[in-house]
Amino acid sequence: QVQLVESGGGLVQPGGSLRLSCAASGRIANIYNMGWYRQAPGKQRELVARIISGSRTNYADSVKGRFTISRDNVKNTGYLQMNSLKPEDTAVYFCNALIARIGVPGTYDAWGQGTQVTVSS
Repeated sequence: QVQLVESGGGLVQPGGSLRLSCAASGRIANIYNMGWYRQAPGKQRELVARIISGSRTNYADSVKGRFTISRDNVKNTGYLQMNSLKPEDTAVYFCNALIARIGVPGTYDAWGQGTQVTVSS
């Protein structure tokens, strides 16, 4: 089956930058949408950024102007560049992708395991 593996999380000071990567593997025919979600302790999981086929993007108001989502279709990899990080950005970040699998009708909603991002002085 299709799998998503995230990397790039860690500890950073306020004002710092971090880039998250999400590599998709498996029998992939096409990736339609890719997105990043985050969840802080005791809070609901929320959409951070999303990019769809055709490169249209959406961002949460709290990250507009600071975060940039992108994708490399050749590598089947998505990225989230995070600049000017704030303590309130601290959360577990999850990669999500809507994927068409080879030989399987319909689409598959894939999720990564999550990676911790901590912004603290």
